[in-house]
Amino acid sequence: MADAETPTAARDYRDTVFLPETPFPMRGGLPQKEPLILEQWGDLYGRLRARRQADGAPLYVLHDGPPYANGDIHIGHALNKTLKDFVVRSRFLLGYDVDYVPGWDCHGLPIEWKIEETFRAQGKRKDEVSKAAFRAACREYAAGWIDVQREQFKRLGVIGDWAGRYATMDFATEAAIVREFHKFKSSGQLYRGSKPVMWSPVERTALADAEIEYHDHVSPTIWVKFPVTGATDDHPDDLLAFRHATPAVVIWTTTPWTIPANRAISYGPEIAYGLYEVQSMEQGLEFEPWAKAGDRLIVADKLAEEVFKAARIATWTRLDDLNPSGLECAHPLAELHPGYGFSVPLLAGDHVTDDAGTGFVHTAPGHGADDFEVWRAHGHHEVPDTVDPDGAYYPHVPLFAGLKVLETEGKKTGRFGDANPAVVQKLIEAGTLLARGRLEHSYPHSWRSKAPVIFRNTPQWFIRMDKPLGGDDGETLRELALRAIDDTAFHPAGGKNRIRSMVETRPDWLISRQRAWGTPLAMFVDKHTGQPLNDPEVDARILKAIEAGGADAWFETPDTEFLGVHDPAQYEKVEDILDVWFDSGCTHAFTLEGRADSRWPADLYLEGSDQHRGWFQSNLLEGCGTRGRAPYQAVLTHGFTLDENGEKMSKSKGNTTDPAVVIKESGADILRLWVALVDYAEDQRIGKQILQTTVDAYRKLRNTVRYLLGALNGFEAAERLPLEQMPPLERFILHRLWELDGQVRRAYGSYRFQDVVRPVLEFCSNDLSALYFDVRKDSLYCDRPDSVRRRACRTVMDEVFMRLTAWLAPLTPFTMEEAWTTRFPDAGTNCARVIPDTPAAWENAAEAERWGRIEAVLEVVNEALEAARRDKRIGGALDAWPAVTLPAEAMAAFEGLDAAEVFRTSGAELTPGETIAVDVRTADHPKCARSWRRVPDVGSDPDYPDLSARDADAVRYLERV
Repeated sequence: MADAETPTAARDYRDTVFLPETPFPMRGGLPQKEPLILEQWGDLYGRLRARRQADGAPLYVLHDGPPYANGDIHIGHALNKTLKDFVVRSRFLLGYDVDYVPGWDCHGLPIEWKIEETFRAQGKRKDEVSKAAFRAACREYAAGWIDVQREQFKRLGVIGDWAGRYATMDFATEAAIVREFHKFKSSGQLYRGSKPVMWSPVERTALADAEIEYHDHVSPTIWVKFPVTGATDDHPDDLLAFRHATPAVVIWTTTPWTIPANRAISYGPEIAYGLYEVQSMEQGLEFEPWAKAGDRLIVADKLAEEVFKAARIATWTRLDDLNPSGLECAHPLAELHPGYGFSVPLLAGDHVTDDAGTGFVHTAPGHGADDFEVWRAHGHHEVPDTVDPDGAYYPHVPLFAGLKVLETEGKKTGRFGDANPAVVQKLIEAGTLLARGRLEHSYPHSWRSKAPVIFRNTPQWFIRMDKPLGGDDGETLRELALRAIDDTAFHPAGGKNRIRSMVETRPDWLISRQRAWGTPLAMFVDKHTGQPLNDPEVDARILKAIEAGGADAWFETPDTEFLGVHDPAQYEKVEDILDVWFDSGCTHAFTLEGRADSRWPADLYLEGSDQHRGWFQSNLLEGCGTRGRAPYQAVLTHGFTLDENGEKMSKSKGNTTDPAVVIKESGADILRLWVALVDYAEDQRIGKQILQTTVDAYRKLRNTVRYLLGALNGFEAAERLPLEQMPPLERFILHRLWELDGQVRRAYGSYRFQDVVRPVLEFCSNDLSALYFDVRKDSLYCDRPDSVRRRACRTVMDEVFMRLTAWLAPLTPFTMEEAWTTRFPDAGTNCARVIPDTPAAWENAAEAERWGRIEAVLEVVNEALEAARRDKRIGGALDAWPAVTLPAEAMAAFEGLDAAEVFRTSGAELTPGETIAVDVRTADHPKCARSWRRVPDVGSDPDYPDLSARDADAVRYLERV
């Protein structure tokens, strides 16, 4: 023993303190680790399915809406596929066997254009390349992008049946699409009609509503006079008014180029019209107006002043009421060419309003849906063809033959051509132009080419929306679709009203296109009757050929091989292709049906909100038209991704966020966590600042898991403590786990991923880091390993770890996999787990209420301790021995607890009082050399004079072990 007078060196107790240790690093290093984890996973999806099927798990089917195979994925793709992966992984986590087959949309104009550009670069025009060679080039191009996008989706962590992927261009798929088309043909729902449809002169094809988007556009506006030439016998008084000056009906239009196609004027039966005489014109104008004193004009009373202002008419007189019924007019170009010498009748139409214009609608039945309907409703069947597929007037159009409505070649492609100014000039020459101007308004454009479209009368194939199926007593396709919508669950619920309103008003389904790259309308039409040939044997031969050789077989096989006994001279071979929405509308038929490990209908379809008019609707109509119901039980929609300022992303603006760049710099889990944190039902924002916020949230999660891993180092089953021996704080944390478990399960069940991650983040920050870890740190580090408090702490931390790594596995799978395999390197993948059962006995509302009151006191104490630190009255909380007065309710909450432990101070005194008040006093006791607590029993154990009794006991135990 050392001499009493010889100083003894202080012992270093660091090796007796349990400091959390783990190889799980603070920094994620995700860009480097994630590819290694992907490699380790291999065919993770296949293994998960096999395991769930072996367990007899219930089946869940998510059907993939196909992205288009023509470029690198963008942030919208990343959002969409990540949300789908959340669904797939969370359903596996909930114990389901999940069917998810990724697919691609491969036909259509964007690919066709790209291949046309390729051939043009080689000095070849499209018509100089065989159809087979052209289609082969399209197929090769799409296949290349499928491979690229597949790897990009995998890098996001998306799992699915990648080996069994579907593509609309596969031979078997094209045959399946034709088979679905034949069902419509055979049921009588298909018909060929000549009516105005949205037509893209740039693309030389008809477009459906789903292929149209609207952009602001400045159009010329004109007010045109149609001279009245006569009236029925119902107008004797009106005819008297015409003796002195021929009146004119005034129309207004934003499409001057349609004037040559005019055949009628529509009016509203409920609108009040008047006959007006011009008294004087505005003076001091820089041009001579086209109206003059004495002109007599017929317009709606409500709009008269607006019309006269446009025409620079200063004063006028209303001569009389006027009923337009029975009036007839001359065409405004009749004076210039006899080809316009026909009579223009006035027709009643419900579509006419007096909200704008003149109260009369110039009616060109070949260039407007309402125009066509009102023309046909009044018994007229001849619809003039004035504009060809290239957007130019036909040679037979007087005065304007060959002029372009829209430019389709060169640098001016997509711009309006010479037609509008030429028509306006001829109206001036004819003396029938009253006024002109310009109007900025929303105008339809092709969503692919971004070029304006026109309404153009063409023969096309349609599927009827309003013909009863299966006889006169059957429901129509529209009725079936509306009923199916009502039977479908929508997330968010507002999606139901959106798609319902679209289906209620949509016209017949236009399904034909005049292009090369797509699935053909593989059928023959009787040249005399115009009706499709319905012969099962012919259809079977067509399908067999397409299954063997793809769509090319339809174009390249002689008609005789299909027709058999039918005379080829009697039949026309249809060479139009199907609308790509029909293609993708059939995906349920060849992806879900007929597979032993899938089911029809799907549990869920998940796409962007624009698909209410696109893929959701085409699947709805296809399913209802062929099977009587929608091919889905539920529909989930997400909004669009905007930049940080809420603006639409555009490469030209430079405000895009490239998912590949985010993954390279931060990792896929950061992008996935951003998806989990946003309200996907609304439009979301992303950018560097927002991603930095996501990184901060990720760090909190990672540090929580890291601390748990360190704290659980060496934890074994024998150390576990049963619930009945748990201290109050542990009971509270177990209650929070029970509470969160229910929230997480419900949130995953209803696809509310934000309601998974946000409560878990709050739990990590508030309940764990700010309370539990802090309170239990002293016990974890310094108590004897076999102490009840420390065993309880580690038992609860184990339960927390087991649930956090499960709950977050669908959202941040790479990080949770890293955490799981760090602790259990031989336990298999974390992704295969289901959420651990959480005992109902953990529910403890009373303990939750108690800790709610305690935390309110703790907040006041912490503020007081922080003030004392700032004032340098204490160095840290362990230097303090606060005296705290508490109301009775708060005092009761601390019953059975060590207040000093809760406050993280060396000691504490609690006394009753009216309000919570804190007097921070210093702990005037020796400092324990091991735990640094200043407590009275430091030195009470002679073997360890510099330790508290608790620490001395722990060191003795460790030295004995």
